[in-house]
Amino acid sequence: MKVFAISDLHLSINNPKPMDIFGPVWQGYLDKIFEDWKAKVSDEDLVLLAGDFSWAMKLEDTKEDFALLSSLPGKKIIIRGNHDYWWKSISAVRAFLPENFYAIQNDAIKFGDIVVCGTRGWMVPERNSEQSEENKKIYDREVIRLELTLESASKLRQEGDKLICIMHYPPCNFTRDDSEFTSLIEKYKVDKVVFGHLHGKKIQTTFIKNGVPYYLTSCDIVDNKLIEIL
Repeated sequence: MKVFAISDLHLSINNPKPMDIFGPVWQGYLDKIFEDWKAKVSDEDLVLLAGDFSWAMKLEDTKEDFALLSSLPGKKIIIRGNHDYWWKSISAVRAFLPENFYAIQNDAIKFGDIVVCGTRGWMVPERNSEQSEENKKIYDREVIRLELTLESASKLRQEGDKLICIMHYPPCNFTRDDSEFTSLIEKYKVDKVVFGHLHGKKIQTTFIKNGVPYYLTSCDIVDNKLIEIL
């Protein structure tokens, strides 16, 4: 079983929102992703989708977006991104998902010897900057949610299992300072971290911080190709 990741697909089948207005890398991007997906992924593999799945505002309006991916091979694991406004209660999301889609929120899931957990996260302050009161409130809440999902994962994890954490926002700032997110990731001995959210800049897609590999998987940044994580 292999593990792949990609994020920020920004699907909009029912309410078309052309992504190519954001630059040529978005022209025909879904065709490129699907071609690469079919070439790499088997039905036994995992594909991690690190947020911003659909532009839809309501859960029912994501039906065609999920249908677009449901025929692709692999088990798809999703977390919420900042633009996933359709994501309301986790019970409603799970009841709506097609076969071979799995949603994570404050918990974790195990496939063979691989445990996957995750949360949306939030903006980590840059060095020598301060958070607004509202951003601090959201940040603190997401720190709690990260520990909840990591604690859930620790209960599933057995000796030899690999632990992968998915976040939408990067868990550290651009200077890669320690954060409460990275501290928890290290405390729970996460093997790999996948994140998205960042767009349109020449950003290093993979880096190692305190021994933990981090993978940026925003589709426009990774040339619309799935990244192999394990």
